[in-house]
Amino acid sequence: QVQLVESGGGLVQPGGSLRLSCAASGIMFRISGMGWYRQTPGKQRELVAVIGSSGTIEYAESVKGRFTISRDNAKNTVTLQMNNLKPEDTGVYHCNVFGSVVASGSRRQYNSWGQGTQVTVSS
Repeated sequence: QVQLVESGGGLVQPGGSLRLSCAASGIMFRISGMGWYRQTPGKQRELVAVIGSSGTIEYAESVKGRFTISRDNAKNTVTLQMNNLKPEDTGVYHCNVFGSVVASGSRRQYNSWGQGTQVTVSS
């Protein structure tokens, strides 16, 4: 029932910018954070950025100073502003949302993924 829909990917030249957006629906748990991962064929999936409900933010070292993640908690959306893009940023970017539900003294954790949006940085 959980659905994450990403948008904003495309083809851009090195040094250009893109803005990725993700809208979550059907979330039946308390969201702890939302983030972005990227995947290139033959390579490990990499955490790009994550933002917690309290505002805590983490970035991959390779994108620090270039990418900015933000979130609208009320609307369950997360945005990734990507500036000064490099060819190494090319990949499929997946939105991720995680959280938990507490019931009867136990905590059940959830982790959901979007289908991805392609980002290609090339001259």
